[in-house]
Amino acid sequence: SPSILSCPLDVHSGNVARKLGLLIRKQNDAKAVTELDTVLRSFDFKDPVKYDFALFGLGAIDKFI
Repeated sequence: SPSILSCPLDVHSGNVARKLGLLIRKQNDAKAVTELDTVLRSFDFKDPVKYDFALFGLGAIDKFI
């Protein structure tokens, strides 16, 4: 079930999440995953991972960050 998953956090998705105000923590660690997970679950508790592609994709665009 997607509801038990957490969004993977890498350098791209972390930077985008910070720029969008979804993540405050500066390190990409387990605490940051929990922080981002809480925000994404507030958008969709049943499938918080569906936002992964958007976060990663925006991070791949050079001019976005």
